[in-house]
Amino acid sequence: MAPIQKGIFWPVTAHARYMFFDMLPGTDPRESLLALKRLVDGEMTVIGFGQSLVLALGRTISGLHVFPRFAGKGFEVPSTPAVLWCWLRGDDRGDLVRRGRSLVHATAAAFRLDHVVDAFRYGRGLDLTGYEDGTENPQDNAALEAGFVSGRGPGLDGSSFVAIQQWVHDLDRFESMTPEDQDNSIGRRKSDNVELKDAPESSHVKRTAQESFQPTAFLLRRSMPWADEHDQGLLFVAFGKSFDAFEAQLRRMVGAEDGVVDDLFRFTRPVSGCYFWCPPTKADQLDLSALEL
Repeated sequence: MAPIQKGIFWPVTAHARYMFFDMLPGTDPRESLLALKRLVDGEMTVIGFGQSLVLALGRTISGLHVFPRFAGKGFEVPSTPAVLWCWLRGDDRGDLVRRGRSLVHATAAAFRLDHVVDAFRYGRGLDLTGYEDGTENPQDNAALEAGFVSGRGPGLDGSSFVAIQQWVHDLDRFESMTPEDQDNSIGRRKSDNVELKDAPESSHVKRTAQESFQPTAFLLRRSMPWADEHDQGLLFVAFGKSFDAFEAQLRRMVGAEDGVVDDLFRFTRPVSGCYFWCPPTKADQLDLSALEL
């Protein structure tokens, strides 16, 4: 297998903890990152670096930038950058909590935990609306091609760019829609997950059909539902060899080119948006040579 963080390639686990960090002013992050490197295996813990952290290290990663912001009639797509992201994967939520505490303690000299999103697998991989999520995910070699950098040399090959959005669903509104209206808004039948050929152009499937773009816009999705005492929704997580495929889909969703807005905005909204670069591995450790670490 390519020198990737294997947790990106593997299917999602029963539980996940997504941790987003800020950097403390006036600190040098290097020692904290070296401590973090010893704890991150790239399998059950995946890590990503934001643009501001890379710049703080005096480096640049070609293709890494800040998440774009959009606004339309009655909706906003926010940009909420963070410097560091850790994705803890596992089947025991208690273990994720303890592992997360270890990461916080190891990086305390330079980083502050800003917020956490706990997520879970629902059924066979469903969104909380009851529809299957990530139906068109590429598999095997196609997943490696879509999700990971290649041909750029050591320290970069095997890395990945990840786009993350926390979506908050209005399930009361969604459940008030007729089953036909629900299917048309998604573009698939909930009962058998079959794509509707006559779905409206505003359906989510029509807006984001990966093969309909030039060039094609395939992403490796690893999204999971989340819920707390107030809200619930989907933590959208999509990996790519660049951000190009994600941004092509997002621009079409917000109607930037043809004015047709994705029907998802009828019952859900993003409250965050951030980009990270996920380094490759070398000899079963993170390869941070592109950051001179």
